[in-house]
Amino acid sequence: MAGNNLSDRKDIRAYFALFLGISALSLTAMFVRWADAPGTISGFYRLFFSSLILIPVVIIRGKKKFQITRNNILFPILGGVFTAFDFAFWNTSVFFTSASNSTLLGNTAPIWIGLVTIFVFREKVPLGFWIGLFLALFGAGMVLGNDLMIHTDLGIGDLMAITAGFFYAGYLLATQFGRKSMDPISYMVVMVISASIFSFIINAILGVPFIGYSSQSWIMFIIMAFISQILGYISITFALGHLPASLVSPTMIAQPILTTLLAIPLLKELPQIFQIIGGIIALAGIFLVHLSNNRKLPLII
Repeated sequence: MAGNNLSDRKDIRAYFALFLGISALSLTAMFVRWADAPGTISGFYRLFFSSLILIPVVIIRGKKKFQITRNNILFPILGGVFTAFDFAFWNTSVFFTSASNSTLLGNTAPIWIGLVTIFVFREKVPLGFWIGLFLALFGAGMVLGNDLMIHTDLGIGDLMAITAGFFYAGYLLATQFGRKSMDPISYMVVMVISASIFSFIINAILGVPFIGYSSQSWIMFIIMAFISQILGYISITFALGHLPASLVSPTMIAQPILTTLLAIPLLKELPQIFQIIGGIIALAGIFLVHLSNNRKLPLII
């Protein structure tokens, strides 16, 4: 009985961590909008302040506890490159489309992963993947088509969010290989520091100023580091350590749904019926693709 009670308590904590992680990530679009700063700079400071938060972890754990070698450091560095571009495109997309659209289309990573699995790794995928791919593309097309009709920016925000999903897929693929020889903390530390450096380079090339923002902006930068990056990622990682990926992976589909609901009171964004229908179809497709991929790839670190 004692063993069962301990297992139940672990499951409860894992489910709570999963809910906490999804909630934290669902708020990111609001934080980016409230930061009132270029999307690329919001992404940089989210990563930079996360790095500062993780430095004490490095000191406390000590060098010997980090599983970092010359042979395995490439993958977290590569994951950082993908993350820097992911944040740059996705954060910018939030200012050109709705929070729900950017979150939905930014979560198309499983589709890109499936296509890489087919055309690069030459692996066969189940029928469910193709059905999910069709539904996801059809639903995303409805969402994008709706924006093309009502927005003067020709859906540039939606296209940026889709591009962010592509780079997020790259991060997940790098993570798949990197986690085989590294523990989660070691991987996260190297990845976040790498992402901070490359995000700095992106902003420097674009000529985006690093200072001169309002106090509200700086507060949002720090909140994104704590809530979106540290709390969100660690919570999902904890859940993955105690719950099967087959449960966690599809559950992450709740993120764009929760973002859509939160954006109604927080950003005064009321989705249109055509967008809702397209979003539901796309989510169903992404759900099926998730089920096809979740045995091969981790959802997050």
